[in-house]
Amino acid sequence: MLILALILFGMVIGAGAQLILGREDGRVNWGLALGSGLIGSFVGGLLVSLISGDGIEVRPSGIIGSLVGAVLVTAAWRWWTHRTAAAG
Repeated sequence: MLILALILFGMVIGAGAQLILGREDGRVNWGLALGSGLIGSFVGGLLVSLISGDGIEVRPSGIIGSLVGAVLVTAAWRWWTHRTAAAG
């Protein structure tokens, strides 16, 4: 059950990151949302939670860090795909 909750949380955070950056074709790319949400949650959420001294518990600082991490991962992915599309 915990794994399903983490996947759902990652997808919601990833979709939020896409909404913040603007959706490219008007829809949420759920594959990108899942990937950026999980990676962003792990890196951003963990780092911000540990830096703020909250530990590894669900706190607002971890949720904000997850969203910031997902925004950074989504922006990097979009940059990479546009870069390779322009080169090829």
